[in-house]
Amino acid sequence: MPVLAGWQSAIVQSGKSRSSSSEAGETSIGSMRAGLMPRCANPACRSGWLHLFRKRAVPVFESGWTCSMECTEAQIKHALEREVDGPILAHDEHRHRIPLGLLMLEQGWITREQLRRAVDAQRTARTGRLGEWLIRQGAADELTVTRALGIQWSCPVLAPDSSAPPAVVGVMPRLFLEAFGVLPLRLMADKLLYLGFEERLDPVLALAVERMTGLRVESGIVPSSIFRSAHENALSTQFPRLQLGEAVSASAAAHMLARTVERAQPVASRLVRVHNCLWLRMILSGQNVPLAPVAVVRDFVCSIGKIDA
Repeated sequence: MPVLAGWQSAIVQSGKSRSSSSEAGETSIGSMRAGLMPRCANPACRSGWLHLFRKRAVPVFESGWTCSMECTEAQIKHALEREVDGPILAHDEHRHRIPLGLLMLEQGWITREQLRRAVDAQRTARTGRLGEWLIRQGAADELTVTRALGIQWSCPVLAPDSSAPPAVVGVMPRLFLEAFGVLPLRLMADKLLYLGFEERLDPVLALAVERMTGLRVESGIVPSSIFRSAHENALSTQFPRLQLGEAVSASAAAHMLARTVERAQPVASRLVRVHNCLWLRMILSGQNVPLAPVAVVRDFVCSIGKIDA
């Protein structure tokens, strides 16, 4: 009996050993497959292993490879839900606690009479900014008005860099420079991007650029005369190719964006919201760096009828 018990124990141990060996082998094979054949980024994907002849390096949307048009669209739908969740402050809704004229009066840079004359002229003409009227009437110079705007927005006064490379200027589509009155200025230590504005900052745009690039964005005011000439020069720079789209619903937008990603097959892509439009940026080749060469960048800007719905 003791001998028989010993044989039974040996057989059980042998079976456990073989079972452990088999499980270890399956785990090893599974790990090898996962390493050799990346899994689809869509958590709900059920067909990733079936697309054997599809490239498993592209397309990449927000750091994840997708195995099919359906999975790409599913991932973009998740991103759309994130971006359209709740309204964003419109570009013209910001109101300062202290108007520019009162701020300059408190600083002692203008007198009450000068402020009154500028306000009256602005009301009569029904055009122009108060700072422009103060300059026209000789009550203040451009630098003083710019300093006041900097205090009003709690931001620095900046100057353009004439040697800014195309990649810095092309950090966003040309359309945004025109529509939002922004001027990409310079990149410091590959970490800090400066954006210049003429009169009013656009925090929504700055945040979108920060999220798209991963860079920290600092905004500032540029004197009007300098801004306008530098802005005109910037618009003549080479920008990434841009495609525009319009969708009646978020579902239609997701399909349109997914089709765009599938056609482009980018090595990296990301979606962010800028006011009432969606901005998709795709890197077609090379490395996913914050400021990729404009030649390998493609932008797609899509508007949705009721983006806040």
